[in-house]
Amino acid sequence: MADPTGFLRVPKIEAAKRPVDERIGDWREVYERQDAHERAGEVSQQARRCMDCGIPFCHSGSAGCPLGNLIPEWNDLVRRGRWDAASDRLHATNNFPEFTGRLCPAPCEAACVLSISEEHTGGSVTIKRIEQTIADQAWMDGTVEPQPAQISTGKSVAVVGSGPAGLAAAQQLTRAGHEVTVYERDDRLGGLLRYGIPEYKLEKATLNQRLAQMRAEGTRFVTECEVGVDVSVEQLRSRHQAVVLAVGALRGRDNDVPGRDLAGVHLAMEHLVPANRECEGDGPSPISAAGRHVIIIGGGDTGADCLGTAHRQGAASVTQLDYNPEPPERRDDTLSPWPTWPLVLRTSPAHAEGGARRFEVAVQRFLGDDNGQVRAVEVAEVRVTRDAEGRRHITPVGEPLEIPCDLALLAIGFEGVEHMQLLEDLHIGLNKRGAISCGSDWQTDAPGVFVCGDAHRGASLVVWAIAEGRSAAHAVDTYLMGESDLPSPVRPGTLPLAVV
Repeated sequence: MADPTGFLRVPKIEAAKRPVDERIGDWREVYERQDAHERAGEVSQQARRCMDCGIPFCHSGSAGCPLGNLIPEWNDLVRRGRWDAASDRLHATNNFPEFTGRLCPAPCEAACVLSISEEHTGGSVTIKRIEQTIADQAWMDGTVEPQPAQISTGKSVAVVGSGPAGLAAAQQLTRAGHEVTVYERDDRLGGLLRYGIPEYKLEKATLNQRLAQMRAEGTRFVTECEVGVDVSVEQLRSRHQAVVLAVGALRGRDNDVPGRDLAGVHLAMEHLVPANRECEGDGPSPISAAGRHVIIIGGGDTGADCLGTAHRQGAASVTQLDYNPEPPERRDDTLSPWPTWPLVLRTSPAHAEGGARRFEVAVQRFLGDDNGQVRAVEVAEVRVTRDAEGRRHITPVGEPLEIPCDLALLAIGFEGVEHMQLLEDLHIGLNKRGAISCGSDWQTDAPGVFVCGDAHRGASLVVWAIAEGRSAAHAVDTYLMGESDLPSPVRPGTLPLAVV
């Protein structure tokens, strides 16, 4: 059994990060690369803090992990040094733990029983760190091998989009014996994993090794192919018996304030994508922060990604603006009681690298020079209120203030699925959230066409994308074969106890 008092004897220790001066000088991941044996020993001690509580909220789909990861089980296996068995239990519910261990904000840790009273327990189990270590150890030991299907069903499935949802659906369906082809409009595979997530958070060698495994299992990939343009819907339908739409929700939210059309004002993805392409060897980014005073509008993860990217590009200064009040440093049970996702001030490694954060301010207008280039932003203190129908209202309450700005990045979220010929030809519309609706079987209004990931739920977490991809694969397998042994961790429309 687990160690019931381990959390009392072993202090919580997060993974060590490289010094700031070192890591902002390159694009490698921010964490120290430890000796494998030293890391395994340290993480094994951290796993002792998991006491295998009676009701493990950490792998509850509504509060903790939507994948239903068997966290207490693989924590105990790590504690006992059984890394191969821990990897088996981890991969039983998660196709890509090396992605979630790096990118997921870990709702499992927020739902950990040790988070109820952190001053007495020392804080949650370091679940995310343990998960990443199990996955990395498995790759290093060579135990992550291709799992080709033993039989072929003779059925063919198209997956449109190669982000985490599409990849999860494709891997599950390939292993079930179907012939799966993934269509990707970009020149490289991975979706946001490739071009949205900065290299310092996910080195693309980590993505490439998983893609190599999928190819060895039999999944076929076609890049630089936009379905509806390069391949017609009629051609797609004639080649495949089912289609999975995993096209993401990349339509960026804009801010139509005076001066928005000035040169140097961009959506966040217009900055992040070419920065990632530069890391892939495609040449210098046309939108660089080098030597510039950068203003980032938006306080979420995308804004933090822009912040870390700007540091590595050599920005003169970076200021991140958020119209919301500054959250408390510790959970306030009146606002977000355990085990819900806590409303607290989140500091990413990028924030520790420099730059300023300002809360309760909003841009009133962008100011330009004689050449039409942004030179400053005018901001004002604001208060955010909601009306009876939940609509947000942002009201200026202070005098305007001018801040120098050579590059402004709008990181204020996404409005939903991009408008594309594919959906028009399938006669599929978008709902009021800008997403694609589906029935309880993940099937859209177009027969034999399924949806999963951000395209279905809106911009969300990598762990939800993988969970929906696995569930959609179960539905497709059932549609083709009449029944399925594939797991289905979530239902369409499932939401966490707090939207994260």
